[in-house]
Amino acid sequence: MRFSPTILGQLLEPLDRRRFGAIVERLAGDRYCKSFDSWDHLVALVFAQFSHADGLRGLAAGWNAEAQHHYHLACGELARSTLADAGARRPPAVFAEAFGLLAGQLDRQTRGDADAMLRIIDSTPIPLGKLCDWAKSNGRFRGLKMHVVFNPGRALPRVLDITDANVNDARVGRAGAVEAGATHVFDKGYCHYGWWRAIDAAGSFFVTRPKTNMGLAVARARPLGERAGEGFVVLADEEVRFASKGDSKLPIALRRVTIERDDGRQIALLTNDLARSAVEVGALYKARWQIELLFRWLKQHLKIRRFLGNNDNAIRLQLYAAMIAYALLRLAARANAVKLPFLRFVDLVATCLFERRKIGAIEKPPPVNPTRASQKTSPDQLGFCYA
Repeated sequence: MRFSPTILGQLLEPLDRRRFGAIVERLAGDRYCKSFDSWDHLVALVFAQFSHADGLRGLAAGWNAEAQHHYHLACGELARSTLADAGARRPPAVFAEAFGLLAGQLDRQTRGDADAMLRIIDSTPIPLGKLCDWAKSNGRFRGLKMHVVFNPGRALPRVLDITDANVNDARVGRAGAVEAGATHVFDKGYCHYGWWRAIDAAGSFFVTRPKTNMGLAVARARPLGERAGEGFVVLADEEVRFASKGDSKLPIALRRVTIERDDGRQIALLTNDLARSAVEVGALYKARWQIELLFRWLKQHLKIRRFLGNNDNAIRLQLYAAMIAYALLRLAARANAVKLPFLRFVDLVATCLFERRKIGAIEKPPPVNPTRASQKTSPDQLGFCYA
């Protein structure tokens, strides 16, 4: 009988076991957990995301109830204590690089898109409870931050980093590689002149908001063409320079676009892009809202609010596993041309994790074996009837 993989098995197919094994060996991911290796741990945490497990005992019980499917997933049974020990010891960099492998596959699938070179950079807080007294505070919340570089065209997170809450956003942003020709959109929290200079030197662009204490002098006013954008109106378009006499001067051309939103609020935008129209610059910054929608979706539909452990290592592992689960869902939906809305697709995956049906037809019932032969016999063929 021909083997048919489960939904979970098909979701895990983009994870190259050979390349993942090379990452584990290089980072010594199995140093302390010989009987429960990194692959077992990753599959368990991805299963926890899809099945919405609330704790280690529930995760182990739900997984062990499907023992007949473990062999084809190259995994075994789980124990609560083993999961807890692995969560405290396994280096999160193993899962971080596994996410990088999946993000690279998503990037190759979408590099032909018109907006493939748009990069939105932002972070979202991960508040932690009182049990996590080790967590650091930035004055507003105690916990961690999840930093994402996002391509809104295909809801594609390209870079992921997790830091303490008191780490400055600009420090994480400037640590990433600058892509030539890309447009980087970020808010005023990513103000770092050295990073802006590097973006310009690479032939890339940025769109951001200037801080209120940033002294800017108008060099010349640019002519206003089309003024009406989607949800805003352009009020002014000016080439500017820094008015200070210190080291804050930038040896690059800057442009300030002032827009007024439909709610009456005025916003100033700063960019080094002198070619796009003012309306296009405003639309680029408006696209930054897409990453806020991504963060809201992740917090509503993945397990990044309640955690399976209360130590720093286990929480980071779970956050990386959540983003790996999201990338696997995006890859599966695109590779199998799923026509369902993404949220409905996610709901069906959670319901049919261990069913043997095609992902592309996940909304349809599986075929039923007929009780009689479906082929038609020739009228000239002899038939035998046994009483």
